Amino acid sequence: MITLTGTSLTIEEVKKVIFQKEEVGLSRQAENNINTNRVTVEDMLSADQTMYGINTGFGKFSDIIIRNENLENLQLNLIYSHACGVGEPFAEEVSRAMLLLRSNALAQGYSGVRVEVVQRLIDFLNLEITPVIPQQGSLGASGDLAPLSHLALCLIGEGEVFYQGKRMDASHVLRELGISPLQLQAKEGLALINGTQAMTAVGVIAYIEIEKLLYQSEMISALTLEGLRGIMDAFDSHLHQARGHQEQIDVAHRMRERLIDSRLTTDQGELRVQDAYSLRCIPQVLGASWQTVHYVEKKLLTEINAVTDNPLIFSEENKVVSGGNFHGQPVALAMDFLKLGIAEAGNISERRIERLVNPQLNEGLPPFLSPNPGLESGAMIMQYSAASLVSENKTLAHPASVDSIPSSANQEDHVSMGTIAARHALEMLANTRRVIAIELICALEAVEYRGVERMGSETRRFYEKARKIVPQITKDRIFSRDIESTASWLKESNESCVQTKVGGFSID
Repeated sequence: MITLTGTSLTIEEVKKVIFQKEEVGLSRQAENNINTNRVTVEDMLSADQTMYGINTGFGKFSDIIIRNENLENLQLNLIYSHACGVGEPFAEEVSRAMLLLRSNALAQGYSGVRVEVVQRLIDFLNLEITPVIPQQGSLGASGDLAPLSHLALCLIGEGEVFYQGKRMDASHVLRELGISPLQLQAKEGLALINGTQAMTAVGVIAYIEIEKLLYQSEMISALTLEGLRGIMDAFDSHLHQARGHQEQIDVAHRMRERLIDSRLTTDQGELRVQDAYSLRCIPQVLGASWQTVHYVEKKLLTEINAVTDNPLIFSEENKVVSGGNFHGQPVALAMDFLKLGIAEAGNISERRIERLVNPQLNEGLPPFLSPNPGLESGAMIMQYSAASLVSENKTLAHPASVDSIPSSANQEDHVSMGTIAARHALEMLANTRRVIAIELICALEAVEYRGVERMGSETRRFYEKARKIVPQITKDRIFSRDIESTASWLKESNESCVQTKVGGFSID
């Protein structure tokens, strides 16, 4: 069981909850903290203190005082009015991550809710009741209001959920399970929706996916090196130590180890003096992409243990503080940075695809890897698809975080667009996964032409796994099926991140 404290959640634990459905519980200290600050809220209400969002309106309505008898209606109206999300729903793993991260944020106690609210979020996780949450509609400040409102709807028996493989009304599922809809009290609606958990949930999924994708890209590029008789001197440890970027050094090390016993690679001067950049600079380019991943990891670790709503309750000081912790700028910038790392992994892969299929560049391989050049086009149009995908990525890589549109009558006059940045990162990952799938299909053909028996033992093992997914090209066929099945294998295979003896990762 993963025990939430509000301050100690790790990305590894997030993965276990999202993908392995590990159960979640609330620590005793967290319960105490939540109870303590809730008492402070109730005491201040009894004393008729004015507190934003507790007994006032929201946004531009913050100067309007709400009478005590209307406080519960205030919270309910907030959820209804802010549930303005549109478009296709987030994948279930994103919604599960939102449930988990919102639970953890509330677990610190500063949000002033009752324990019952946090426990209901946890119950949804443990019972695998997943809110249907539209992807579009968040400005990324004041937090992810629209997406989180759709999450909150389900807690009060409204909206829709995914349950046991079906999409259905939340009221039906709660009734079936004998669960009463949550009755929101003062502050609790605002506490549920005022935060960055949508963008952060998408960001965590993107982080998990790019980590896997980059290891896979390294392995696939190793096959391409063999298919093009690449020069191993470019991966010499002295060369990379001289520059000093650790991620670059690590990629070069993994490339050397994967190809250590290959008889298809060459030495400097054996066939040519230098390779093209897309082969020679794999450590420099993918190493830089790894740098974006490591930066994002640090920001996400902070954000998944952050309190991001407004106002916050500090019982020891007996005060309620309004601020802007809901502003998603740290996550927005991190996601935009990650998008650059994703884009470059795809860009360099597409250039290697071009070298594999172009008869002027592929060192004697059949033109377009065609089994019957002229009559059959082979991989010609696969390169077109890869080029289209990387071009689309260049558009998606435009930073969302530099945009801002004022809202709430200019009270909320600067927003982060962090959720858009995170969503675009996920789209780019899907595109790039298809690009490296195309590179893999082409590299498999190339190493077969050169002689599979001469491959390195690591790359040969990967080759044999991949050949179970995509067969040899013996004649033209509907290659879109091969691309999609290969991309799905790269995405879904649990074995794709198993540590090997050489310190890298491969399909096992």
